[in-house]
Amino acid sequence: MIKYDVIIIGAGVAGLYAAMKLPKEKKVLMINKRETFKCNSFYAQGGVALARDEADIPFHIQDTLNAGDGLCSREAVDVLSNNSRAVIDDIIANGFEFDKDEDGNLLYTKEAAHSCERILHAGGDATGRYLHYFLLQQNDHSLLSDARVVDLLIENGVCYGVTVLDHREKRNIYAKDIIIASGGLGSLFAYHTNAPCISADMQGLCIMKGIELENMEMNQFHPTVFVKSENAQKMLLTEALRGEGATIEDENGRRFLFDYDERGELASRDIVSKAIYDYSKKTGSKVYLSCANFEYTYFMHRFPNIFQNLQSLGYNVPKQRVPISPAFHYAIGGIKSDLNGRVPSVKNLYAIGEVASTRVHGANRLASNSLLEGLVFAKRAVDTILSDYEEKDFIQFDVNEEVMSLKDDKAKKNLLREIMWEKVSIVKTEKGLNEALEQINALLKENIGKLLKFRLLTAREIVLASLARKESVGVHTIIKES
Repeated sequence: MIKYDVIIIGAGVAGLYAAMKLPKEKKVLMINKRETFKCNSFYAQGGVALARDEADIPFHIQDTLNAGDGLCSREAVDVLSNNSRAVIDDIIANGFEFDKDEDGNLLYTKEAAHSCERILHAGGDATGRYLHYFLLQQNDHSLLSDARVVDLLIENGVCYGVTVLDHREKRNIYAKDIIIASGGLGSLFAYHTNAPCISADMQGLCIMKGIELENMEMNQFHPTVFVKSENAQKMLLTEALRGEGATIEDENGRRFLFDYDERGELASRDIVSKAIYDYSKKTGSKVYLSCANFEYTYFMHRFPNIFQNLQSLGYNVPKQRVPISPAFHYAIGGIKSDLNGRVPSVKNLYAIGEVASTRVHGANRLASNSLLEGLVFAKRAVDTILSDYEEKDFIQFDVNEEVMSLKDDKAKKNLLREIMWEKVSIVKTEKGLNEALEQINALLKENIGKLLKFRLLTAREIVLASLARKESVGVHTIIKES
């Protein structure tokens, strides 16, 4: 029996920060589905939001609550904001460097729906990449890459470990505590900004195990995504662009967002995404992001990756505007967890980061609160684990022999992506959702592998949650017919 103190599923910012806070003497195993950089944290461009100081805490809380459209847990938001400065100071104390001005002061920027500049960034538009690399360098624990968790070993409400699929062979690995930090569900949609391997495996597995998911209808679509690409993963154009002066316009150069919200480009993501969707549908006009307000040298240094990527595609930014569309970006709902990351129904099991539902984001995540959430709740989960000195008697489990995938599964995955994009995305209709439910149920009845079943179960949960919430709120927009 291979035993660890802690198993961490996923190697994004939440999982890596949890690993960093676990003492070196603890036996810890991180399990990563693909290469370490293939996670959503790596692609996060905007930055990390935080309450700048004690005086800013109530304003950060209020901005988060306002964005959440009445569905945030006030207690969870209090935890997030009150602990924000401490986790940022901790990573800075350990050697991480955010961007600074010429005098060495931290540079703060503003994004949509924030009432002040309170977002820190690193490498201009590469905050996630820089932070992910830094935390990876801090990791003193074992890392099992190119392996995926395909089962949770649960008996009588206690989790004893996991089954991993490692180079097509399955084996059980046991641990006193298990942390799920596997990310969201972008690959369920035809157009998304997520890492390619983010495919809702753990959410689907939790459904199979009877573990509660919540708020699965709350999925955020990023309004400014460069979509002229053959890949499902599209190029994100950070919200910081609009926060610092980029504008959205139609084919004739008209800034139509003010027709929908007096804040225009600085309205929250759900409003901007729905405005683009509605305007395009009504007028047939293509939509563009204009960065013409930026001075060339500043743009090149402030957004170096966006500058380089778009220039390489033939766009003379910031002078030339870029075609955009919304795309799936962030899963607000997920595995139900408490304020310490614990999964209430299963002892020794935790969920943190995007895979979890802490109820911090409510019906709409405030820009750049996601990396912060991963850091804050990772630390709280680890503090809870370290305070539990109870010994654990282990049970031996047989390795499940279920078939993982079949030859026809790939075509069915692609069909699912189209179903989700067409019928379960920015604006939903009851008719479209019921059609999606029928198609997903039909696929679940076919001869499929377990990995596809994970995706289908998660997709069905999103559809059912969307049908159950009859009124539009936040990112969830539902209409009777269309």
